[in-house]
Amino acid sequence: MGVGSRQRVKDDDGLLGSSAGLAHFRSVENKIQNAVDQTAHFTGFGKFHCKLFVISGLIFMNTGFGVSSTGIIVPSAPCDFQMRTVDIGRLTASPMLGMVCGSYFWGCLADMKGRKVALLAALFLDGFAGVFSSLVPNLLAFTCLRFLNGFAITGQCAMLFPYLGEFQPSNVREKILCWMEMAWTIGITVLPLLGWLVIPMSFRYTLGNFSFASWNLFVLLCAVPSISIAIALLYFPESPKYLIDDGQESRAIEVLSIMYAENTGNPPEDYPVKCIANSDDPANAMIVNGGDFVASEKLKRKKKKLVKMVKDIYEHTLTILRPPYLTTTLLTSIIQFSITSSYYTLMVWFPELFQRFAEFEKEHPSQSATVCDVSEIKPINVDSVADFSCNEKVQSSVYIHTIFLGLACIPTSIWLPLCIGQLGYRFFLVFSTAFSGAAAIGLFFVTSSTQNLILSCVFEALTSMGVSVVYCILVDFYPTHLRVIAASFSALCGRSGAFLGNFMFGYFLDVHCVVPIAVVAGLLFCGGLLSMCLPRRNVDPGKEERKSASN
Repeated sequence: MGVGSRQRVKDDDGLLGSSAGLAHFRSVENKIQNAVDQTAHFTGFGKFHCKLFVISGLIFMNTGFGVSSTGIIVPSAPCDFQMRTVDIGRLTASPMLGMVCGSYFWGCLADMKGRKVALLAALFLDGFAGVFSSLVPNLLAFTCLRFLNGFAITGQCAMLFPYLGEFQPSNVREKILCWMEMAWTIGITVLPLLGWLVIPMSFRYTLGNFSFASWNLFVLLCAVPSISIAIALLYFPESPKYLIDDGQESRAIEVLSIMYAENTGNPPEDYPVKCIANSDDPANAMIVNGGDFVASEKLKRKKKKLVKMVKDIYEHTLTILRPPYLTTTLLTSIIQFSITSSYYTLMVWFPELFQRFAEFEKEHPSQSATVCDVSEIKPINVDSVADFSCNEKVQSSVYIHTIFLGLACIPTSIWLPLCIGQLGYRFFLVFSTAFSGAAAIGLFFVTSSTQNLILSCVFEALTSMGVSVVYCILVDFYPTHLRVIAASFSALCGRSGAFLGNFMFGYFLDVHCVVPIAVVAGLLFCGGLLSMCLPRRNVDPGKEERKSASN
């Protein structure tokens, strides 16, 4: 771009809805998007984006730790806490309840204080709750702290994608976000390896009512990444898009100059953008003149106070529940409920099912049994604590099979970002829900732990991919000022399903195994049908007009 030239930056923010509806919401969003895209022209894509991708990947990997760790703990902790299957259901549901309660809190905090601040708070809370949960001596305190872990995890999940996506140029944003699936896969693969190394250790430190065993050490180690990543994130900037939207143009310029310096190797002072301009005409939102930006007017936004912030959250929620976003919000929320409830329910319970299969095959080596047979034959005590009996030893096959669950996600983690541009998000949603639903039905017919493992791997890989696709499309479907609220509302629906699913699984697994598995399969098929109803991502409605005018 030459000195004194004027250039309009194309609007690729991917808003969704009718052209009339888009025209209503498009003006402010275009001004912000044009500002970021125009200045991003000078920063390039390089070292800074790579570093941001790494720290974001670590955060998402940590969320995989947090969600999966309860499943690894469940086969090990019943003896210390004298848990029945119903108690296990309550324990596995407690992080999900935390996720439900945290969905809107983190959205409010992110809009009031920024994406980075919300991520830092979520990471530190997750870490310290994990540390304390490794030390508490009773089930009630442990369950409450796992609730706080879930409360913090949903903040990391909901804020990470807007934070990472708002640094990315429009042409690569979708692929960058899809690659986050690989970080999740690494997390759920490394976690059982850590459990296999730590939990089988035969040590126990006891002092009065306090007891610290190998599984407590595992919980403690799972808390370390959250605190470490939070400290590293302190050295990263706030989203420039958020800063512009919040009226902090000078800070946004500082962030963009840092990006420019790291990506080009030039000093920050050489960054040619000196001011972020705005006008009523998005075509003139950014003007280069002698290396400086000339502003027709400044973006003027006051700092949001708490009362106004609550009002904004309420109004933005109403906005996404009205045209032109109503259909999209309802569809994505129901799809999120269907996929997330199914995924988090079975993912958390898979290690327990592996343990029951391993114990059954050890005691009856020549017999075959289905998942429901194993659950009904070998349940943890369902009557009273007085009759409680348990086996502290977790079979090695439990860790090996759980590792395979993570490894099974690698092919889909690579396939998704490489092909989503060609095949589209609807293809991946329909594919993942249809075949994972079929895998869930197949669990009724397995007769060995090997068959159970194969179908569990198929289910894990496909549902995990589906969850990632939903997170990615939310970034593209909504403008900046609605993006976090949309993600929070969708997370609220998904985590509510996960909470209900885990609660249901704990109550029905031992006595009516058919019910939870049939519900999971039905939800996935329902999600697949609704995915076909999602509208295509609309391009800028003024694009065709500009194209015609240029011709």
